[in-house]
Amino acid sequence: MLVRNAKPPALFCPRGRFGIMGAAGRPARAPTKGEGMVHKFKVRTSGRCEMSDITKEVQGIVRENGLESGVCHVFVPHTTCALAVNENADPDVKADIQKKLCELVPEESGYKHAEGNSDAHIKAVLAGSSLSVFVEDGALLLGTWQGLYLCEYDGPRAREVWVKLIRG
Repeated sequence: MLVRNAKPPALFCPRGRFGIMGAAGRPARAPTKGEGMVHKFKVRTSGRCEMSDITKEVQGIVRENGLESGVCHVFVPHTTCALAVNENADPDVKADIQKKLCELVPEESGYKHAEGNSDAHIKAVLAGSSLSVFVEDGALLLGTWQGLYLCEYDGPRAREVWVKLIRG
């Protein structure tokens, strides 16, 4: 039987007497300070190929916005740089990574792309443009020797890093 103009049950009502309704008809939680926003910061690179530690900047965004538990998603809106989680104690690790990437994907190799930065595009695809890190007790959950890096493959440039915080 079809009933026209019938009110739906409160459970399915997008706005109940308690405001916006969440799962199982309970009121939705209030957003954390800064949650839902995309936070942005710039990184100026100085060489064609380098790894810049951005751990402190990302942790600062987590702290400033009061995220105690959840996920921190980091993204770079560029096609010739990337993000990575790797060792931040011994600088030789960064040098080894850069050296091996340059051996595997040389700057000149008869690429068809006319801008002369095809190797940078390939390296960026190998590393990836985003990463997610758990947050607990207001801190990024990283291993003892881990840090977050912006990996530049076509510098020097001014790069932008986007951070999205998700409570949970």
